[in-house]
Amino acid sequence: MNTSEVTRLSYENKDVILIGTAHVSQQSADLVKQTIEGEKPDTVCVELCQSRYESITKKKKWQDTDLLKVIREKKAFLLLSNLMLSYFQKRIGKKLGITPGEEIMQAVASAKTVGAGLYLADRDIRTTLSRTWHMMKLWTKIRLLTGLVTSAGEIGSIKEEDVEELKNKDMLEFFLSEIGESFPEIKRTLIDERDEYLAYKIRTAPGEKIVAVVGAGHVPGIRTHWEKPVDIDHLEKMPPKGKFSVFFKWGIPALIIGIIVLGFFMVGSTAGTDMIKWWILANAILAGLGAGLALAHPLTVLSAVVASPITSLNPMIAAGWVAGLAEVFLRKPKVIDFERLAEDISSLKGFWRNKITRILLVVVFTNLGSSLGAFVAIPLMVRVFG
Repeated sequence: MNTSEVTRLSYENKDVILIGTAHVSQQSADLVKQTIEGEKPDTVCVELCQSRYESITKKKKWQDTDLLKVIREKKAFLLLSNLMLSYFQKRIGKKLGITPGEEIMQAVASAKTVGAGLYLADRDIRTTLSRTWHMMKLWTKIRLLTGLVTSAGEIGSIKEEDVEELKNKDMLEFFLSEIGESFPEIKRTLIDERDEYLAYKIRTAPGEKIVAVVGAGHVPGIRTHWEKPVDIDHLEKMPPKGKFSVFFKWGIPALIIGIIVLGFFMVGSTAGTDMIKWWILANAILAGLGAGLALAHPLTVLSAVVASPITSLNPMIAAGWVAGLAEVFLRKPKVIDFERLAEDISSLKGFWRNKITRILLVVVFTNLGSSLGAFVAIPLMVRVFG
């Protein structure tokens, strides 16, 4: 047993063996098997939530995905983010000749072998991604998506010895460090909060002898929070929307309309007409460009172009939703697209080829383009007063 990757902790009457693993390491999978089958614990905790567990164990789960519901409930980015994380792990695992998450599946299998209970200790991935996206500013979101796409091409240069670095970092944190940018909002919700959550769930798991299998990057944080009180209710809910987000949602449209009205009354009808022209052009061009970058159907691009100037003034709807729904009806994803999803997300080309991921890309890229269009339009409109 590699004792440098195994930490023994105690909490009240519980004996906890914490295994820090690399999510793409065969050695980690072997260590998990050796530890669980040697210790024979009452409970095995794994760094999985219910939805991620089902995505691993239920191979046909994707076929039940309701894309229209995903778009309507504003969850396109959440689903796309989850697929991106799977993509990174699949690429590294393929290069190193192992199955991503093999140590987790080994933990599940070994728990069954020794008759131990299986306990899912991680926070729901949808909550984690929702909190992350909610706390990020627009420019940070753009930098993140750009960084994820550009860093995807660098995976081929990763060598087996680089797995040692992966042992000390969360998967997404590893790639963000490759980008060379600092994303404190992501680190807080994706890593720090989950350290607290995992510490609480592991120490309150049933049984007196527990083996917990987590990414090695979480081990220091779990040890830090081991004896500390954890507000689990806070970690499981969405943070309240700040005043700025409320202003952004309602204030920006009101500001735009106010500027146009002032233009008509203070400068003249020609100036007001020019303002409207700049608003339409900036929104339409950038939203259409976003849809185009996602390789949307030409009619989907047209729908983004037409919708963006209108939806940017309506807080209740977004251009990406319109474009996404248009793409669903025009491309008509079939069962085979869901069946091939696991294979397609193993390559960057597959992300754009598969109709499911392309629809998600259309929603996200169109929304980002439309948001940028609003910011670009404002200074162009204000120039009229000069």
